[in-house]
Amino acid sequence: METRGDSSAPGRLDRVWTIPNALSVARLLGVPVFLWLVLGPKEDGWALALLAFAGISDWLDGKIARALDQTSRLGQVLDPSADRLYTFATLIALVLRDIVPWWVAALLIGRDVLVVLALPVLRMYGYGPLPVNFAGKAATLCLLYAFPLLFLGDHHGIWAQAAYVTGWAFAIWGTGLYWWAGALYAVQARRLIAGARSTPPADDPTRRPSPSTAPERRATAAKDRKGATSQQ
Repeated sequence: METRGDSSAPGRLDRVWTIPNALSVARLLGVPVFLWLVLGPKEDGWALALLAFAGISDWLDGKIARALDQTSRLGQVLDPSADRLYTFATLIALVLRDIVPWWVAALLIGRDVLVVLALPVLRMYGYGPLPVNFAGKAATLCLLYAFPLLFLGDHHGIWAQAAYVTGWAFAIWGTGLYWWAGALYAVQARRLIAGARSTPPADDPTRRPSPSTAPERRATAAKDRKGATSQQ
């Protein structure tokens, strides 16, 4: 989510009770309901309606956060968490119902596993989770289109065949963009870590003074030498 105004103030970022956070929590609560609908009674219509609500609320909470200046740290965690949980839940349902092969789920989940494994390394250098990039958002959007269409394609009729083909097109593009976004995260993380390694700590005796402070240090040293001479 983007920030606006003075929302970067610590007190405002620590807010919990906001409209975007409520929408994200509602999306999270819908995940087990979605799984029950597609794996239990197989009510695909209601399941797709729930996916549509998840997609609309995902777009809406970002708009509200920017319009009402309600960006928060909790929202920055809840929003991508809800997206990933819906992705995983839908993948599990599609695999268990033999709509998509297991290797599609392995590709998508494998990328997220690599991103999660990189978090402890980033924290060692003082960085938190990287912000979602445009490729990641585009990948999520493609997958949100692909999954409902693949569910529709599991039925019969010409419309189901069209949904099946279109759904696989979105799934292929979404998977490719998902890994491309992961590659961009890796490049960004590598640059951050390289920058942290090349900057010695403040108490490091080998650290060179910056050009702006060098004249001040020379003047102080000259004054000290003059004082020592006068005492002699």
